[in-house]
Amino acid sequence: QVQLVESGGGLVQAGGSLRLSCAASGRTFSRYAMGWFRQAPGKEHEFVATISWSGGNTVYADSVKGRFTISRDNATNTVYLQMNTLKPEDTAVYYCAATPYGEGLVRSYEYVYWGQGTQVTVSS
Repeated sequence: QVQLVESGGGLVQAGGSLRLSCAASGRTFSRYAMGWFRQAPGKEHEFVATISWSGGNTVYADSVKGRFTISRDNATNTVYLQMNTLKPEDTAVYYCAATPYGEGLVRSYEYVYWGQGTQVTVSS
């Protein structure tokens, strides 16, 4: 089992940057592909990015490609989401998730473990 705790959210002006972190418990962290999703008020979970267990394969949503970077450190059981050039439409609760089912997965139901989320608000 994996427990996930996100941090790093906050309020930032448009064009600014934030770095989200997701700390995972459990000795099998490196066996899981990790993903970031977000949910804006009144909307469903939206895929943001995912990274393979090794870190060698990443997939991004078109809406964040070129602005966001996902990375992981298996030595510290942490996954990151570096968010640059933030836009007001990036405002959402951001969730970290883990899946044992493979890499490159973009649907929320394919992820088994979820964090509690961290709020990101981008002002215009």
